[in-house]
Amino acid sequence: MNKSDCFPKITDRGDSAALDEHKAKSLLKTYNVPIVQESVSCDEQGVVDAAGELGYPVVVKGAGRHFFHKTEKNLVHVHLTDEQAVRKACRVIREQAGDAFEFFIIQPHISGHREFLAGYYRDAAFGPVIVFGLGGVLTQALNDVVLRLGPLNAEEANDMLSQIRATKLLGSYRCEAPVQREDIVKTLMGLSRLSFERPEIEQIDINPLKITPQGEVKAVDALITMSEGAPDQKPGRRFAPAAIQALFHPKSIAFVGASAQLGKWGHLLVVNTISGGFKGDIYLVNPKGGTIAGRPVYKNIADIPGPVDLAVVTIPAQKTRDLVAQCKAKAIANIVIISSGFGETGAEGKTIETRLAEESANAGILTVGPNTMGITNPHIHLFCTGITVTPIAGSTTMISQSGNMGTQLLAFMEKQGIGIRCFVGSGNEAMLTIEDYLEGFEQDNLTRTILLYLEGIANGRRFFENASRISRKKPIVLLKGGRTSAGKRAAESHTGAMASNDRVFDAMCRQAGILKVEQSMDMLDLVAALDSLPLPAGPRTAIITWGGGWGVVTADLCQASGLELPQLDSQVIRSIDKLLPSFWSRTNPVDLVGSQNHETALKIMKILMKWEGCDAVISLGIAGRLPLMSRMGESIIAADPTVSADQLKIIRKMLNNFETKVTHTSASFMQKYNKPIINVSLLAENTHQTVYKVADSQYKSVVYETPERAAKTLSKMVDYRQYLIRTSKI
Repeated sequence: MNKSDCFPKITDRGDSAALDEHKAKSLLKTYNVPIVQESVSCDEQGVVDAAGELGYPVVVKGAGRHFFHKTEKNLVHVHLTDEQAVRKACRVIREQAGDAFEFFIIQPHISGHREFLAGYYRDAAFGPVIVFGLGGVLTQALNDVVLRLGPLNAEEANDMLSQIRATKLLGSYRCEAPVQREDIVKTLMGLSRLSFERPEIEQIDINPLKITPQGEVKAVDALITMSEGAPDQKPGRRFAPAAIQALFHPKSIAFVGASAQLGKWGHLLVVNTISGGFKGDIYLVNPKGGTIAGRPVYKNIADIPGPVDLAVVTIPAQKTRDLVAQCKAKAIANIVIISSGFGETGAEGKTIETRLAEESANAGILTVGPNTMGITNPHIHLFCTGITVTPIAGSTTMISQSGNMGTQLLAFMEKQGIGIRCFVGSGNEAMLTIEDYLEGFEQDNLTRTILLYLEGIANGRRFFENASRISRKKPIVLLKGGRTSAGKRAAESHTGAMASNDRVFDAMCRQAGILKVEQSMDMLDLVAALDSLPLPAGPRTAIITWGGGWGVVTADLCQASGLELPQLDSQVIRSIDKLLPSFWSRTNPVDLVGSQNHETALKIMKILMKWEGCDAVISLGIAGRLPLMSRMGESIIAADPTVSADQLKIIRKMLNNFETKVTHTSASFMQKYNKPIINVSLLAENTHQTVYKVADSQYKSVVYETPERAAKTLSKMVDYRQYLIRTSKI
């Protein structure tokens, strides 16, 4: 049997390692798997008799509990057309099998050209993983398989069939009938049900699922391997979502380990919190006492005169032994441990980290970290991070397992005008994990989009269930580190995280509706669009461009990203004919043929937005003309002394007004037609930002610097819309 690399390698492990093929098929048949008719026999004459009853040609196999790869051991003989061939096959099988032989299996020979595989295995992080793909001898060579986490429903099983590259083989093929897809769907759903009802089964491999010329599905081979019992992930602690939200709304903060030394964490966090405008009480704690930044310093937590909601800790890991007890005595509900030197450093640090988490849980204190960059909530002017960054208040919550990556993203978001609801660097996640934060912000009314940077997951099954539920209400955008071998080593040394199998992880993201991106800029672009624009109803995209070549390139990018460019209908063409010269292209993309009339561009944009044949508009060069014209003006002044600077100031003012008009008009059109407009700047200034707010509008103007970013972002928005449709939430 050929094995796909999507299955872990099977080795001979003893009598209880696997069911023999016949027993495996008998079990699978009870779960709606269409098993080929077969007989078994322990002797040659019985095989001959069975072959006569089934009718030639037949297949004869040697069977036993130790036979995992029968084809490679010459234990499978196909297309046997008479008694002589059957007897010869039986003798070869007995000789090759030796003492491991138990019995023969006899089947009719299935003559179809198409072969698929189905099965499942238990992933250490996510549990049962259902597999479907191209089977037979092409399994390893083409590696065309699709994975989904169980349990499956019919929609998800059907989606698996549509996702393999060789999906055309499911239709009519070489004069053979279309595959009876419902039988494959029943097989996948049966495997899903079996994986939960029989946890002692570690792996199932049905390869091949042969397709008859009539389109019937027949499982002709199956392997089931057993384990001593699938290790269930520990459920872990659960925390009330309201308590997690309260963590980000302290009215008073104690900085334990405050320092007067410039550059130390105990100083940076204090000054960033003060300078950021936090309105609550701030207390500084250091055994030396004295003053820091003109504020009194208390020698211990107990000396603080007022109540404290949050303790931010920067003392060394070895000095945290009494920390939880002191916080409990002061009735502090939350701790953020900035300090490193815990689990990421090895066994000794892990011991300290585990003790802290257990003590915090017993005391009823929520603990962030350790080894974190801090937390942010712009809505209360809380910027408690080691890097000075103050993004505007908004609706995107970011949870990052890398503090440095998280704060760098915050800085980009601040520059691009993307608003933040909250930020937390989750650090080593000794207590609060990604799964906890997801549950907390699921019920947060101000959070509209969740942004994740991950390197590992503590409880894959819980993460999947949380994300599946949340994605139907709020989009989740995810960037994962540790995808390559080098990245995985860095993740292990960075946070102690173990990166999960990428293929399973990608399947989980699609199934849960998570928008997984490959680069940090992709993440920011997508968050900006999701936070600012309506979702497109579908992939049909209209392009309006100030330059023909630019439009051609963007059309290619759209098609490569899975977007569609519909042809303009006659009514749209007639409407644009009234605005452009007779030589315009009359096709999509709509080339403005160098028109300098700014109002014409906006009128055509409205025509395309009103057009029922498109779901979104990409606008190239209508926004961002000001920088180019300013440079042109400088050249004119330098070359032509008869032109006054005042004339150019008037032109610049007109262009500036037009930029503002593009922003407001885009928002107005989106409000009216419920379609996204994605602008691409003709030339970006140093002050360029991605998101521009529009007063009294639920939408904002989004402007990217390149068409690549526009096409990629719009494609992801379409993916999310289609996920919502698949899950019947639209």
